[in-house]
Amino acid sequence: MTGAIAVSSRLAWRNLWRNHRRTLIMLLAIGTGVWAMVFMSALMRGMTDQVLVNGLHNLPGEAQIHHPNYRADPSVVNSLPMPGGELLEALEAAPVTAWSARVRVPAVIASERESRGVTLLGVDPATEGGVDALPEEIIAGRFLEGVDDRGLVIGAALARRLDTQLGKRVVIMSQDPDNNVADRGTRVVGIYRARLQGTEEQFAYAGREVLQAMLSVPGQVSEVAVTGGDYRAVARWLPALQVAAGSELEVQSWMELQPFLDSMLEVQDGFTLIFMVVIFLALSFGLVNTLVMAVFERTREIGLQQALGVRPTLILQQFLLESLYLLLLGLGAGNLLAWLTIKPLESGIDISMVAEGMEMMGMGTTLYPALQASDMWMSTGVVIVLGLTASLLPAWRASRLDPVRALNKT
Repeated sequence: MTGAIAVSSRLAWRNLWRNHRRTLIMLLAIGTGVWAMVFMSALMRGMTDQVLVNGLHNLPGEAQIHHPNYRADPSVVNSLPMPGGELLEALEAAPVTAWSARVRVPAVIASERESRGVTLLGVDPATEGGVDALPEEIIAGRFLEGVDDRGLVIGAALARRLDTQLGKRVVIMSQDPDNNVADRGTRVVGIYRARLQGTEEQFAYAGREVLQAMLSVPGQVSEVAVTGGDYRAVARWLPALQVAAGSELEVQSWMELQPFLDSMLEVQDGFTLIFMVVIFLALSFGLVNTLVMAVFERTREIGLQQALGVRPTLILQQFLLESLYLLLLGLGAGNLLAWLTIKPLESGIDISMVAEGMEMMGMGTTLYPALQASDMWMSTGVVIVLGLTASLLPAWRASRLDPVRALNKT
C-alpha cells in the first residue's frame, strides 16, 4: 500500500509538469489569490486593531474599577476610595502591568470668548503612561508634572473652539457631592494633539489632587484603569481582581465597557473567513478546469492504466495528489509574497487623504497592517479544504472511465 502511494506521488508530480505553461498559470492564480487573502486580512486586522487601540486609549486600560452606580450616573457622588489592602495587592501583582486611579467628571470649560462641555480628568502623570492614557503629543507647553500640578492641558481642537491658547486663563466648572457648583480658574499649561479630533475636543487634563480639592472629594477617585499589556488576555487576571475588589465595587473588562469594540473583533474574524472563501471559490473554477483538461488529454493513458490493472482508487488518488501539489506550491508562493509585501508596510501606510472618513471609523491617519500567523493558517485551511473538494469531481470521473472506450478515444 505504501509503495502504491509512493508510485502515485511520483506520477502525480511528473504529470503536474507535463504542461508547464498551464501549471505555472494556475500556480500564479493560486499564489495571487492566497496573497490577496493574507494581504487584505492584514489590512483589515490592522484597521480593527487600530480602532481597538484608539478605543482602549480613550477608555483607558483593559479593565476598570468603578462604584456600582458610576456607569449610570458618572458624577462625583459615585466615587470610590483609592485602592488599598487586598485590592492594592492584586493591582500590584503580575500579570497586571500597570494601573492608574483617576477622577473623571463631566465639566464645562470657559475662556474669555467661548465655553464647551468636556470630560475633565484628574490624573497622576506618573501612572497614566502605564495604562497608555497620556496624550500622544504635546504640541505646545508641557504636560502635567504631578498630582498637585495646578495647570490644565487641553486638546488642540478644544483650544481652537475656545479661541484660547497656551498660557491663557480659563475657568473649569463641575458639581461637588452636594450638587453645588465647584469652579476654579486655571491656566492652560499644555496643548496636546490626539489621533482623533473628537478626543482633542472631549478630554481636558488636570492634577488629580487639585481636582479632588476643587470637588471636595479628598482621597476619592472615579475609576481605576488597569492593564495587563494584552487586550486579548484580560480573562487571565480579571477574576482575581474581581475577587479582591469585593461586591462593593464593579470590575469590568473592556469587552463589557465597550461591547462595540468586542463585537468588532468577532465581525472581523467572520468577515476574514468569508472573504477568503469567496476568493478561493472564484479560483476553484480555474483549478477544476486544469484537472478536467488533464483528464481529457490523458484519457487513453488512464484507460491503459486501468487495462493493466491499476485500481480506480489509485487513479483518484493520483489526481487528488496533483491537485494537492498545485495547492501547496500556490500556498507557499502566496504566503511568501504576502510576508514580503506586508513586512515593509508594518511601519505604517499614510492614509491622510481620507483622514476624515477614517476618523468616523475611529481610526487615525496611518494604517498599520497586522500580519498574523492565524490568518495565514486560516487561508491555508480554506485553500486545501475547498481545493481538494473542488478536485473530487474531475478526479472521480477519471477513476470511472471505461478502459475500452478510453483506449479507443482518438
